[in-house]
Amino acid sequence: MERRNFLKTTLLSLFAGGATSGLYTWQVEPFWLEFVRHKMPVAHLPEHLIGKTLMQISDLHVGNRFDYHYIIDSLKKAQAFEPDFVAYTGDFVSWEGPEQLTQLDEVLPHFVKGQLGTVGILGNHDYGKNWSQQTVADQIAPRLENAGVDLLLNRQTTVHGLNFIGFDDYWGLNFDPETAMANYNAQVANIVLCHNPDVCDLDVWNGYQGWILSGHTHGGQCKPPFLVPPMLPVKNKRYAAGEIDLYDGRTLYINRALGHLWQVRFNVRPEITIFELVKA
Repeated sequence: MERRNFLKTTLLSLFAGGATSGLYTWQVEPFWLEFVRHKMPVAHLPEHLIGKTLMQISDLHVGNRFDYHYIIDSLKKAQAFEPDFVAYTGDFVSWEGPEQLTQLDEVLPHFVKGQLGTVGILGNHDYGKNWSQQTVADQIAPRLENAGVDLLLNRQTTVHGLNFIGFDDYWGLNFDPETAMANYNAQVANIVLCHNPDVCDLDVWNGYQGWILSGHTHGGQCKPPFLVPPMLPVKNKRYAAGEIDLYDGRTLYINRALGHLWQVRFNVRPEITIFELVKA
């Protein structure tokens, strides 16, 4: 009888623990936003930009897979930081159909704008199903532009002395990093926006040295302690999340994503990153 009671108690404890963990990964961590602060040393940074802030927001995934009003609430919180620059690094929607355009229209008025400038790039999900629908990107892009996001699709722009270089998505239909890097000037302050970090391993960089801001991985969304996340949508499994030294003068930063493909996270909280610009 004692053994039976022991087994019963043990099973009930395991069940309760599993239920609690499941509830946490489903209803708590996916909406437990973290504002992550980092220094960003930039070569040739103009004196007037020292101490300015750059906010990176990535992978909103507005759609039906979770309550996207969490995105609106998060953007409202982010606005309070009044960043000088804002960079959006792709995957604005999780495309299933035209409904996502209506949903995105509801979110766009709450987008965070930089006091000096706001730039962005597209991600693979912004190209619709199987990343192959140009008509989807053609409807998302003008909405972002009208909301004040300067989309850098294989091109550069200089904003108050800070040069942003934007790659169109690696898995999308218009990936052309050679064009983006054709006029790379190593003597100015540069930052590259590149949704998929696997691009870092391609021979397309034209001698670039500096920061690369990426997203795409969501940090794996679920990460066992001390182990590599079991599901990463990249070839190079080193590219999970956070700051990564590429050992050639480039520094990669992978944002863990504000939204999620599926409403589950463990040990990988959603993130908005706030960089303080300093002179390298």
